[in-house]
Amino acid sequence: MKQQLENLRSKAAELISDTKDQRILSEIRTRLLGRKGELTSILRSLKDLAPDERGQVGQLANKIKAELETLFDRAETALQQKAESAKLATEFVDITLPGRRFIPGRTHILNRVADELIEVFAGLGFQLAEGPEVELDYYNFEALNIPRDHPARDMQDTFYFSDNVVLRTHTSPVQIRTMEKQKPPVRVICPGKVYRRDADITHSPMFMQIEGLWVDKGISLSDLKGVLTEFVHVYFGKGIGLRFRPSFFPFTEPSAEVDIQCVICGGSGCRTCSQTGWLEILGSGMVDPELYKFVNYDADIYTGFAFGMGIERVAMLKYGIPDIRTFYDNDMRFLTQF
Repeated sequence: MKQQLENLRSKAAELISDTKDQRILSEIRTRLLGRKGELTSILRSLKDLAPDERGQVGQLANKIKAELETLFDRAETALQQKAESAKLATEFVDITLPGRRFIPGRTHILNRVADELIEVFAGLGFQLAEGPEVELDYYNFEALNIPRDHPARDMQDTFYFSDNVVLRTHTSPVQIRTMEKQKPPVRVICPGKVYRRDADITHSPMFMQIEGLWVDKGISLSDLKGVLTEFVHVYFGKGIGLRFRPSFFPFTEPSAEVDIQCVICGGSGCRTCSQTGWLEILGSGMVDPELYKFVNYDADIYTGFAFGMGIERVAMLKYGIPDIRTFYDNDMRFLTQF
């Protein structure tokens, strides 16, 4: 058996030195040293040897196996280096070309603005709340005081999966879901993607909204004005004025649109603000008592207010971006500016 091992050593050394192909060398290695290779077959016969001879042969077998493994490794390395050298010899490499610059990733401008808005309202005591983007008609419309025959539905071109399942058109359903699970006081901010069938320079089929809700005992319109005034001054600067204009929303009464002083011209009038000096930024109002019936709140005890704004619109106003579509064009020349 010792002679068999020596013969295997000589045979392997000869094959390794004669082989010039990496694939063939790998096949030889498997044939000689693999689980079903020649060395393994020899080792299976150790059980037939006398105990004293078995130890000597086993040691020799392990020594020869280690030697052959080293030979195979060296040969594979040499063949690989030879193949790489041959490849480089036939390929032209311009070593004067500059290296490829690594461009680090960064937060998308809309996500950054969303994080900034959340931080502002968190400082005012609002907690983060989230909900599904595929929503039931009940939460998207019915529980917000918008029944099927309500004209306000015509204002929101909706993507329907079925009669009762839609892509949410606003983040207001999160407010209903939150009030269902939580008794007052409720003070939440609800950011997220929403969907409507609009597409032009100021509208996108998918866009981002952030809405706020505060329900408790004794909440009044003055609280709403105080919160929104503080938000505008923190986010846009203390010198920015704001005004409330009467409006209509099915889920608030009274309702108001909120305008801020034009950030482009400072209120003197320009093309961006249509020479008015004001820019619309959000809608707001006191929660309509009808909504409390859907969440089992006592309207005689609790009052509250809600507001909502488009995150794209806030970003456009703060950074002077004229076209909402640029947020979704994935043009790195635009995105890397922020």
